[in-house]
Amino acid sequence: MKNLILSSFHVRRVMAAIFVVFAALLISSPTKAAPWGGIEPLKSRRADVERLLGKPLRDQPGSNGTLHFKVAGGVVTIVFVDARFVATKKLFPEMEGTVRQIVLQHDNASETPESLNIAGNSNFERQEGQGTVLYRNLKEGIVYTFIGGKLKTSYFTPSAEQWAKAQKAA
Repeated sequence: MKNLILSSFHVRRVMAAIFVVFAALLISSPTKAAPWGGIEPLKSRRADVERLLGKPLRDQPGSNGTLHFKVAGGVVTIVFVDARFVATKKLFPEMEGTVRQIVLQHDNASETPESLNIAGNSNFERQEGQGTVLYRNLKEGIVYTFIGGKLKTSYFTPSAEQWAKAQKAA
């Protein structure tokens, strides 16, 4: 019983640390497509993700499927490159199984475009739609979604440079 309680506290501390790292990345460097919590698109693999985040809430079928994790502040979804994506995007075969996208769905985030220094930032393209505002920086591989002025979703994908390096010459 004591080990179970200690394990529970350890998991909470790890999740809190991951959240703090993520918040620091958002606040200090919104235009850098840095790895999120040690997970880097087109480099990290499923084993790396599970080592860092533990057992997923949901595991969609396939060895390179999609994993969902509960983290401090929300839910993170990790999408992997599969063989079909490699063929479609003409990527090098070794890209299969690497992280393609990290999606953070924020619970009650207080961040705004202004607090993240992306409002008016020429590196981000702003797009409005029914109650939603998107800020995209595809060069760096970052997309933020705001609803009611508050951060709801953060997407981390490879930067344009990383995509170019991962593609085979035509």
